[in-house]
Amino acid sequence: MVKATKTFRYFKKITQSVYKRIKLFVKYRLGWLGVPIIIPYHGYGNGKQLLVSGYVTEDKGMAKPDEKHTRWENLLAMIKRYSSDEIPGANVEVQVNGERQEAITGETGLFKVRFDSVSPVTNPNSVWLPYVATLHSDITGEERKVSTRGEILIPGTDAEFGVVSDVDDTILVSHATQALRKLWLMLWRNSRTRKPFPGVAAFYRALHVGQDGKQSNPFFYVSSSEWNLYDLLEDFCIHHGFPKGVFLLRELKVNILKFWKSGGGDHQHKYRKIKTLFETYPAMSFILIGDNGQHDPEIYSQIAAEYPNRIRAVYIRVVRKKAREQRLSKILFQMEQLNVPMILAYDTIEAARHAIENNFIAPDSATEIARDAQGDLEEGS
Repeated sequence: MVKATKTFRYFKKITQSVYKRIKLFVKYRLGWLGVPIIIPYHGYGNGKQLLVSGYVTEDKGMAKPDEKHTRWENLLAMIKRYSSDEIPGANVEVQVNGERQEAITGETGLFKVRFDSVSPVTNPNSVWLPYVATLHSDITGEERKVSTRGEILIPGTDAEFGVVSDVDDTILVSHATQALRKLWLMLWRNSRTRKPFPGVAAFYRALHVGQDGKQSNPFFYVSSSEWNLYDLLEDFCIHHGFPKGVFLLRELKVNILKFWKSGGGDHQHKYRKIKTLFETYPAMSFILIGDNGQHDPEIYSQIAAEYPNRIRAVYIRVVRKKAREQRLSKILFQMEQLNVPMILAYDTIEAARHAIENNFIAPDSATEIARDAQGDLEEGS
């Protein structure tokens, strides 16, 4: 009884949510608490400043995605993503380049660490710097050591520009503005059976290596999807051959019964994350890529108004042909006044054509992009 009281007091200390406090205590008493694990996210930095984040949660016991998985197996995986308990109040130590910092996970299980005094990393080529994250206690506060490895992207001087890309309905077919179709994809498909837009992976690979094929232009995938979908999005990009990059997602603010709202709501967090990128890399210019299904044009125009001389181009995929035409016309006019090209593209080939004309990608990459687009169309048919 004394131990139970102590444990409840610990849960009371680490979370302000009465519901979560009681839920954790009940699971503890019934022996249902899962083994804690750390999910390390790709960090990023400029050599002098490094930003690292990750997620501490119960082990969800999720099987690796497979194209042969049934709809029910995919449904179970999605339920696990949103039902496993994140662990607030956990002490995590992050070590990089021989330096250490500690962080406490927040209400949603996320931890964030910023290194300002780390030994500078200077390299003409972009590098992925390894880091180690260690959990020193389990969900009950008892001593337990769990470690995992992550990576931090540090662009080199070989980077000509950075690429900021939305995810839903920009690279990943999501039907974000059509609730039923979106729900169907989330429940019945996995990262191996979800479809990319035709040719977009080849286009991104071309942007990654640049006009002469020798660059290592960094990619940042900024989305309104929650961190719970990180494993799905990362595996989707790996499986379809997208450039390795940093994901910047949103903290979970919906419960299991409202997971279908993922990617919706306030999108201003995307503006804040993109602004942080511009401040982290003050000498870097960017290409911004999104779609007109939700609020990408507004967010990108807001960024352009603040940093007009640092945006090479804005590509907006047209997924809703009649979506607020008056609104888009106004934004296009504003971008023209700022001398920032915004291209409304109905397919990847249109965006690639502009990129070739402006020396963002090599002319001979058009062949691979067209071939990739045709292959994606045939696979999706």
